[in-house]
Amino acid sequence: MVKKNKILLIHGPNLNLLGRREPGIYGRTTLAEINRQVRKLSKKLKVALTIVQSNYEGKIVDLITASKGKFCGILINPAAYTHTSVAIRDAVIACGIPVVEVHLSNIYCREEFRRHSLISPVARGTVMGFGPQSYLLGLEALLSLT
Repeated sequence: MVKKNKILLIHGPNLNLLGRREPGIYGRTTLAEINRQVRKLSKKLKVALTIVQSNYEGKIVDLITASKGKFCGILINPAAYTHTSVAIRDAVIACGIPVVEVHLSNIYCREEFRRHSLISPVARGTVMGFGPQSYLLGLEALLSLT
């Protein structure tokens, strides 16, 4: 049985470019800064946090499908795969643990093709539009589900 305090945080494609990629949309906060903020909160909440960033859909699928028995929940920003990845959606369904989707921007205020998430209908919840704070709110929400 997995302890209640093990969470996997997955950052999807291009999030390694935060701080310099479209700062008008995503802000100037870097991924390293977001990770520091999430780690700080996780320590306060006594959560063991594993953080991974990948630009590769298959790696993200592998991480999700291998999570059962290792983690009590997944916090994920699927980034561009939000709108395109049936494989990640199916992995979320198959993993059998709570998943919370997060986004820095509000996808419903973006381009038409970004206004649909394949992940939201199979996640336990979604937090979006609050910049880096979306991750912190998402972590707290995820812990309330585990």
